[in-house]
Amino acid sequence: MTKVMTRTKRNPGARPPGRHDTRRPGGTTPRTTPGRETPGSSPRGESTASGGRAPRHRTPARSPLRTPPQPRPTDLFADLLLAVLSGQRPVHSMLRHTAGRAYDELAWLAERGPLRTHGTRPIVRDVGYEVPRPGAIEAFARIGAGDQLRAMAFRLEKGQDLRWRCTAVELGGTRMPHRHDN
Repeated sequence: MTKVMTRTKRNPGARPPGRHDTRRPGGTTPRTTPGRETPGSSPRGESTASGGRAPRHRTPARSPLRTPPQPRPTDLFADLLLAVLSGQRPVHSMLRHTAGRAYDELAWLAERGPLRTHGTRPIVRDVGYEVPRPGAIEAFARIGAGDQLRAMAFRLEKGQDLRWRCTAVELGGTRMPHRHDN
């Protein structure tokens, strides 16, 4: 079994890659649409003295649109569980995404509000997982809120309908007592 990390580290103060501030000197050059030139200019920026037509460049044939890659179930469930445990979503929104005792564990954890904060909103910093057998994933997520870091562990199992459901959830070692433990 190999642990896999699925999210990359984010630098909270940095801009996303490919995004530039146009107000700064030396910013990006203005965009031009391929195949559209201003009258009296050629595609290479040369002016045509006669004002005639410049030879047109052929635009390459567009490839069929690719569907964006689907997020992993571990990433989706980490975000869903965080939303419930931080009070952003109600617990019952996870009814169709849980199986077995996981809903009771989630409701028990949500009552205590372990990830509710009065300042910085908690985010999933990264997610890792192991596949102990086909159709089962044991995952962990690092949850950050300001300078605090918490750990969340959960188990996903694929049902006969091929949908992933959460079957167990723990947060920082906190466990719901069993009925016979009361």
